[in-house]
Order: sequence, then C-alpha cells, then structure tokens
Amino acid sequence: MTDTATATPTATAAPAKDSQAKLSAFATSVIEVLDQLRKSGPMQNIVFPPYPELLARLQTALAETEPDLNEVSRIASSDVGMSLALLKAANSPLYAAGQPVQTIGQALNRLGLDQTAAVMTGFLAQRAIKVNSPHLARFWERAGKRATALAYLAQKLPGMSPDIAYTYGLFCHVGMAVMVQSCKGYTGTLVEAMARKDRSFVATENANHKTDHAVVGALVARAWRMHPLVIASIRLHHDLGSLGESRIDSDIHNLLAAGLIADHLMREHEGLEPDADWKTYCEAALAWLQITADELAGWQVELGDFLDQA
Repeated sequence: MTDTATATPTATAAPAKDSQAKLSAFATSVIEVLDQLRKSGPMQNIVFPPYPELLARLQTALAETEPDLNEVSRIASSDVGMSLALLKAANSPLYAAGQPVQTIGQALNRLGLDQTAAVMTGFLAQRAIKVNSPHLARFWERAGKRATALAYLAQKLPGMSPDIAYTYGLFCHVGMAVMVQSCKGYTGTLVEAMARKDRSFVATENANHKTDHAVVGALVARAWRMHPLVIASIRLHHDLGSLGESRIDSDIHNLLAAGLIADHLMREHEGLEPDADWKTYCEAALAWLQITADELAGWQVELGDFLDQA
C-alpha cells in the first residue's frame, strides 16, 4: 500500500479543484454500477425499504437555493417521536451549550440545519426499517452510537462534515437489516461470518447470497437520495485496502478511516476486543488522518459520556 501519510492528501488539507472532479467521477462510477446491480441477479429478490414521504419533503426543502426553514420545522413537528429525537440530540453532551432547549426552533438553531436533517433522517430510517432478528440486537442503538462517534470525530478533524459523518455512521451497516428481511438463511450467514477466521465478513455474505451488506446498504442510500459521499463510503466500508488510492476522493477516505476509528472506539467503550479490520488497517487509518496514539486515547475518554447517552 502507498504511504498514505505522505503520498496522498490528508484530512487537514483543503480539497483541490481537481479533487472535486475526482469525487464526481468516482461517485458517478459507483452509482452507475449500483444501478446496474439493482436491475439484475440477486438484487431482484431483495425488498428495499420505501423512500419515506417525509424524507422526500425534507430533501426538497433543503434543495432550495434558500432552504425553507419553516417547512423543515413543520416536518419536524409533524411527528412527536421525531420532535423528541431532535430535542434529545440538541440537549446531548455533543451539542449542549447553556440552557436546555425546549422547542423545535431552539433545537434547529442549536444543531444547525444540516445536523437537524441528519437526525431527522435517522429517525425516519428507524421507523421505515424494522430490525427484529436477535442476531442484530440493538442494531439501531449501535447505529446511533456509531453516528455520534463519527460526528464527534468530524468535529476534531478539519474539513470533515459532521452531518455527512453522522449519516454515514447511521447507514453504514443498514444493508444487514435489509438482507435479514429478504435473504433466506441470512441469519445463519451472520453467525457464520462472525465466527469465521479464514475469510472476511463480506466474503461469507457473497459466498452465501451473491451480494453483501455493503452493496445493499449503498443501494438503500442511493434510493433514499443521500449524498454521493455517503453512498460511495457505504459501498467501500469493507474495502479498506483501498485506503489512500488516488482514484478515490480524499473525502471518502476520510469517512472510511474515521468510520474504522469510530467502530474501534465503540468496541473499546463496550469492553470488546479489537476486530479484524482494526488489527489490519488501524495504522493506515491513523496515518491517513494524521492521528497520534495519544490523541486517540484522549478521544476515547471524552467520547465515553457521549456514547452513554447516544
């Protein structure tokens, strides 16, 4: 692998103009392949969650040259559960400052428009994608913790968008939740994939189902019109050997590296052993983001309170 710390851009570097062109070209190629996969083979047997109407309204409001803040507020207030999710997020240690917020307007002001949208998207996802398998116990709880950890890391890493990081954290493994509902025998595959040492998790998925949760999750993100960075990063989140490749935009590498670190910090917080991905790619991820061991240890301590309340 190329020495990513010296031969490629880092998270602290401002993206060059040609970097944006590369992102567009690479993201476009990922989306084109996903669209082809959706029309053929095993994907035809997978039932994808419908695109939520409220999410469509939210994205339409945000797509305006001047986003319609009143419409965002109306959407947020249209569901008691979503309102509570926003208030909880705004009053969480990650964003809390001063007096607790008590209204949707106050929550929107504290979180900012983009993070408000990310929290609302997460709420709608949990409502649309039910997870009833005991093999995916606490799926959305852990997704929320991963999202919180990534948003925290984004605040520490210049140039990384907290709302995109948060959304990537929420949807990173959503393909598992979809596959457990659509693929016969997938619960057995989960048990096998977690136990095997001779091949990767996604290799076991592909051997049994001719696809994997990274592809399925990216297709969900594509169908739900998420940011191309989120779509591409979900697709690549188990292809960590690609970290630092020049064909892939640095912002995608940032998400992949931060995602690996977020998962590791979660496992540490839960008292779990490091997983195989961390053991194999931790040095590359830390080098890419230029993070020292001391910084990582300090973040582990600070992040603990946030994860307890996620």
